[in-house]
Amino acid sequence: MVDRSTTEGVGSWIGIAPGMGVTRRMRILCWIGAGLFAALGAVLLIGGVRLVAIGGSWYYLIAGLALLATGVLIARGNRWAIFVHAGLTLATIAWGLAEVGFDPWALMPRVSVLAVLGLWFAIPALRDALVTGPDRSGVAGWISRAGGAGLFVLCLLLVVGSYLGHRFQPAIKSTAPGSAVAPVTRDFDWPLYGNTARGDRFSPADRITPQNADRLTLAWTYRTGDRLRPSEPPKTMTFQSTPIKVGTALFLCTAHNVVVSLDADTGKELWRFDPQADTTNSMHLVCRGVSYDPGNGTRDFCDGRILMATVDNHLHAIDATTGKHCTDFGSGGVVDLTAGMGANLPGYFYTTSPPVVIGHTAVLGAFHMDNQSNNEPPGVVRAFDTRTGALLWAWDVLQPHGISSLADGATYPRDTANAWTVFSADIEHGLVFVPTGGPPPDYFGGMRTAAQDRYNNSVVALDSRTGDVRWSFQTSHHDIWDLDNASQPVVVDLDLPAGRRAALILPTKRGEIFVLDRLTGEPIFGVQERAVPQNPVPGERLSPTQPYPVGFPSFSPPHLTEADMWGATMFDQMLCRIEFRSRRYEGQFTPGSLQGSIGYPDIFGVFNWGSVAVDPERELMFVNPTWLPYLTKLIPRAQADAAGIVPFGMKSGVSNPAGMHVSGYVYPQAGTPYASMAGPFLSPLGFPCHRPPWGAVAVVDLRTQKILWQRPFGTTRDVAPFGLALPTGVFSLGSAVMTRGGVAFIGAAIDNYLRAYDVSTGQELWKGRLPAGGQATPMTYVSERTGRQYVVIASGGHGSMRTTPGDYVVAYALPN
Repeated sequence: MVDRSTTEGVGSWIGIAPGMGVTRRMRILCWIGAGLFAALGAVLLIGGVRLVAIGGSWYYLIAGLALLATGVLIARGNRWAIFVHAGLTLATIAWGLAEVGFDPWALMPRVSVLAVLGLWFAIPALRDALVTGPDRSGVAGWISRAGGAGLFVLCLLLVVGSYLGHRFQPAIKSTAPGSAVAPVTRDFDWPLYGNTARGDRFSPADRITPQNADRLTLAWTYRTGDRLRPSEPPKTMTFQSTPIKVGTALFLCTAHNVVVSLDADTGKELWRFDPQADTTNSMHLVCRGVSYDPGNGTRDFCDGRILMATVDNHLHAIDATTGKHCTDFGSGGVVDLTAGMGANLPGYFYTTSPPVVIGHTAVLGAFHMDNQSNNEPPGVVRAFDTRTGALLWAWDVLQPHGISSLADGATYPRDTANAWTVFSADIEHGLVFVPTGGPPPDYFGGMRTAAQDRYNNSVVALDSRTGDVRWSFQTSHHDIWDLDNASQPVVVDLDLPAGRRAALILPTKRGEIFVLDRLTGEPIFGVQERAVPQNPVPGERLSPTQPYPVGFPSFSPPHLTEADMWGATMFDQMLCRIEFRSRRYEGQFTPGSLQGSIGYPDIFGVFNWGSVAVDPERELMFVNPTWLPYLTKLIPRAQADAAGIVPFGMKSGVSNPAGMHVSGYVYPQAGTPYASMAGPFLSPLGFPCHRPPWGAVAVVDLRTQKILWQRPFGTTRDVAPFGLALPTGVFSLGSAVMTRGGVAFIGAAIDNYLRAYDVSTGQELWKGRLPAGGQATPMTYVSERTGRQYVVIASGGHGSMRTTPGDYVVAYALPN
């Protein structure tokens, strides 16, 4: 029995006539519903007013008013609450379709919250409170019974149907035949970072094919034991190493520059070499790999030697058989890389990538700590004799010629563009291809000289014997966006209608891929100079144009609009829209500003150090582009000084005495008029502010210059709450390996998987669960003992990408 003496007063307050039998449950639901709708409406209304004031969409203001009105109507027990919410939901669907079409990921945050709120009206007790008497059999009654659930189902069908309509449809299988080109390496080995000095990441191994790849199983696992040490300050430690294989052994390095040798069939440790590198001042702990010089085949002591540069600036030569120093190299097996570098604060420069070996010459550059000052160490590239450790030549961006030695007490020029990534080489023509970055700091270049800009953001072909410049090609002029060339150039020979061309492929952070004649540096498919945004901050200068390749597929992201803003819900999507409208954005190459600018692409880039993989026989290129906008902001020097922004100072998300609040990283840029801030463009919930896909995999036919297929790459499984695995396509760091068997292997994505793809169709053939993030490039080889093909990847995660940390080396193979 309902106690009407306690409920009819409430019923009259909320608009229900006496005698309707309002229960306590109805009263509570009305209060909760009214409060929920009103609160959400208030949030949208406040944000909507702000968005309209800066020239944005009116939708959120109108939606906020509608939700507020719905809350009031629920509180009064008025059936029009149902009609108002239904009208808002239908109008939102129409608005969403007008803005983004049938894009499932773009529609999801627009309709999801309203769809879930619609279920509120399907609750019987609330329905009885809102629709009473004869109305229960009328239109309002029908809507109250079916409308809430119906709107939810409609929204769900819209999103799911759009997703099914966007599902990947594999392209027609490529008819490009395999060429008669002989393999450039044996399928037994993988002796350099990219397998060969060409850097194509291709193996002639063919045991694993599209027909049997789904049978791959775990073969062995090895743990390095590498951990962040208590004496080290917080930093990013990543396991990006790609092992090399020579004979029956693998060789790899850890983030702390510990080199280990493993049995290629079992993963058993053969030896371990620890140089005891001082990592205390290194803000990024990374070692991408080691290099190998096979020697002369005499099998004397250290005839085959492993070369590794450390984060404390030493180049080590290690006997591949024993794991001991090669004492005939440098001083007791070590070369001091600080020679000629001048005054240097610890942690300002060090080598993170393996040297490229051409003959008995090892060529390497170094990483520089970004944006600390305009007086950082030299960005010199040096070549050493792999047998003696003697300096053969040195080249920096201020000169066209290499130099063999420095005068006593002399140093290389400071504050020059560095080359930190992996180099490649054309051994036949004696060329080393060096991708360069920009002079520090990254986000202000008003104090640079013309000489400092000459070879920055270029690929420079150096004579491997002298270090002289044979040619150079610049991919970004006067870079103030941190668009350094991070990818290893790939040496390949192309069969084109005009004949066979000696080519060099250079992927860039911009997402543009430059294809050059590797003997002359001339673009094979053409390049256009196009006008770009101007009007920089006082003291800065800009190039009026930037180079764009033509006649070759581009993976550069499209121009952002407010409609592209995304979020997990309509609320953080609204906040992303406000942020977008508040920042300066005029497309690619938008200059930095005091109000803050959106860089897209920016520091992370579309292609980073992973580069691309090329099958030189089928002449196919496998790519994994990533799309991530960045927010950048310039901070006037007086304000920066007052806030105490000093080298190696403030970092992520700090509030400071000057009253600034920043997200991302703050950089001092000492010696310039501005400090800077840079960080990914994320919503308050940590989701990207632009709609998916955020990453893809694709294959390009190099003969026809056409994309054969493209599909989203990876899921949100290991980064989203509750392990939600949305197939949005995600960010990746690392590259793929291609094989003669027609299978490409890639980890790289922020979910913990190694995947295998059919390179002809794009079909995902298999995926193996990794114990940690796979932000490394895998490699593959065939056992000389058993003929079994292995695929190996370092699985250790990446701190900045928030992937699962670990210390694993994992090998997969077909069952015996």
